[in-house]
Amino acid sequence: MASFEILWKSSSEHDLRKIDHQYIPQIIKAVEGLSEDPFPNNCRKLRGSESSYRIRIGDYRVIYQVDSQSKVVTIFHVRHRKEAYRK
Repeated sequence: MASFEILWKSSSEHDLRKIDHQYIPQIIKAVEGLSEDPFPNNCRKLRGSESSYRIRIGDYRVIYQVDSQSKVVTIFHVRHRKEAYRK
């Protein structure tokens, strides 16, 4: 499978700064894994969206979109599960 490019939105970088430092390496490793497989076994498609997905890393959720044509995975949010789905 061809590699996908990972793009971090500024909102996701801001979210990472708020997270407990012990979880950050796990989250970054999971996001880097999306470059090889943007649809891992633990991903779920979000309702009401064409191309938004989430992966779960402990109590945290990574919300992202996949553009298969241009091979880009855009990371929008990295949030605690209580706040991940609020608009």
